[in-house]
Amino acid sequence: LIALDEALTRLAGEDEVIADVVKLHCFAGLPLPAVAEILGVSLRTAERYWAFAKTWLFREMSGEEEQPPE
Repeated sequence: LIALDEALTRLAGEDEVIADVVKLHCFAGLPLPAVAEILGVSLRTAERYWAFAKTWLFREMSGEEEQPPE
C-alpha cells in the first residue's frame, strides 16, 4: 500500500484530476458515472482518465512497459 500511495502522489503531481478519479473510484468505491459528475467531466472523459491512470500506475509500480491486465 505504501508503494501505491507514493505512486498516487506522483500521479497527482502530474495531474490532480486523474489522481482524484483513482481515489474516488478505487478508495471511495464510486462508479465512474458518479466520479464524472463529482469532477464535472463527461463520463467518457472519466473513462479515459481511468484507463490512463491504470496504465500509468501499473508502469510506475511494476517498472514494466507492458499493458496492465483488464
